[in-house]
Amino acid sequence: MSVAIVLVYAFFGKEIVLQFMTLYLVSILVVEHLRIDLGYKVPFVNYLFRKKEEKAVGGYVYFTLGSIVAVSVFSENVAYAAILMTTFGDMIAALVGKRFGNLRIFRGGKSLEGSLAEFFVDLIIAYAFLSNITIALVMAFAATFVETNFEKIDDNLAIPVFSGFAAELFLILSVYVHF
Repeated sequence: MSVAIVLVYAFFGKEIVLQFMTLYLVSILVVEHLRIDLGYKVPFVNYLFRKKEEKAVGGYVYFTLGSIVAVSVFSENVAYAAILMTTFGDMIAALVGKRFGNLRIFRGGKSLEGSLAEFFVDLIIAYAFLSNITIALVMAFAATFVETNFEKIDDNLAIPVFSGFAAELFLILSVYVHF
């Protein structure tokens, strides 16, 4: 979904991608209502959820909200990076953490290895879109911090909001102070 959002934004513009994401949000909220409030077993959808999401709003709703915020509020390249970091940074953290994670030092049993892997993937993504190592470092740190420290706030919402905010703040400051 994150790649689709970035591609629609790149080829069709901000207004179209926001309309697309709003339509998608309405659709998935209807599915969530049927699933959670009314107890329907929605074909194919019920198999996608983790245990903690079986009776709660799925992460894809939070991801959509975070992406809408990123596209609405942040500059285009910051939005691209924030959205892709949410998907790929989080994914690599989970994969590396589960496979190679020996040092479980963060909340919720998250590993140092998974967090470092996420940081480096986020750094590469941010630098690819922003071409500024300082801002990329700040954005990658914000995303990794949120992923490793936020437990009750869904990281699919928090990562694009906090990493994008950090990047925009540093972009604004860079007008006054050279980084």
